[in-house]
Amino acid sequence: MSEFIPPAKPIIGDEEREAVDRVLRSGMVAQGPEVAAFEQEFAEHFVPGRPAVAVNSGTAGLHLGLLAAGVGAGDEVIVPSFTFAATGNSVALTGGTPVFVDIEPETFTLDPEAVAAAITPKTKGILPVHLYGHPAHMRELEKLAADRGVALYEDAAQAHGASLDGRPVGSFGEFAMFSLYPTKNMTSGEGGMVTTATAEIARRVKLLRNQGMERQYENEVIGFNARMTDIHAAIGRVQLTKVDAWTKTRQQNAAFLDANLRGVVAPPVAEGAVHVYHQYTIRVPEDRDGFVKALKEEHQVGAGVYYPIPNHRLPSLAPYAPGLDLPETERAAREVVSLPVHPSLSQGDLDRIVAAVNAVAGAGA
Repeated sequence: MSEFIPPAKPIIGDEEREAVDRVLRSGMVAQGPEVAAFEQEFAEHFVPGRPAVAVNSGTAGLHLGLLAAGVGAGDEVIVPSFTFAATGNSVALTGGTPVFVDIEPETFTLDPEAVAAAITPKTKGILPVHLYGHPAHMRELEKLAADRGVALYEDAAQAHGASLDGRPVGSFGEFAMFSLYPTKNMTSGEGGMVTTATAEIARRVKLLRNQGMERQYENEVIGFNARMTDIHAAIGRVQLTKVDAWTKTRQQNAAFLDANLRGVVAPPVAEGAVHVYHQYTIRVPEDRDGFVKALKEEHQVGAGVYYPIPNHRLPSLAPYAPGLDLPETERAAREVVSLPVHPSLSQGDLDRIVAAVNAVAGAGA
């Protein structure tokens, strides 16, 4: 039997292990010089000219970024429902209200027209998600935010290195969050990075992540313990040296699938956009779940479904969206399938993926 091809796979090598050992030998394992170096290197690599602040998870990065940007009780923040729940959760954790709107079907990201219709006097900001590694419609959202006098933020959890019209994601909003979870395009083992438009927002995130203090025992605000350890930062620093090559491989793998898949709807790329393919997400309009099952059981090819339940229908977030109808979100939740394109795939793996998808799609025709 062929070896199973997983839909996602963390890549941890000897360099990462040596970096962890170096930190352990140093005796400084909590937030320290490795974190400071990682913050500087990450900012220079992905969002030059903007400060970056490391935290212990992507969710913490969203939460603290929103708080640092002034979101609180009574504020509304417009978000997609078609994403991981952390986006809406983070707004709710500030005491604000997540306002769910529909997506544009080509890129699975916020529909600017739906966003415009949802803005009210309580709207504090717009929080698009660069889903699957494709940038959101930032040209339209940036103009809309400026015209309507609301803030723009970014959930770039899946989009390290993505760009639009030559501008990197993370450079549009008052802040942006990048996740460093193990299956992201690069990892620190666990963690997140917040890039900010101003030094003042960066300082507030730093205060909030460290019990509200910049200097020990001089607590300025009520804060959290959301610090990244030097152990995690050391892993992230090594991964930072590899992520560009991995991204190129992801893009090459995606191009191979684009050219060879039959009977499914491949992911388009918007004009001016650079897609980094955190996920290669196709649409299967008929019997998506049967399609995924057949890939696994008959061909040993793993596929992910991100995300089968829209946020506005989750028990935790549904109270914020009573009676809401988001047709494109619902359709995407029924149809999406993410195929493997991670950098550890061999050409033989890619050939197997194409053969499996074409066989299952053809059988369902």
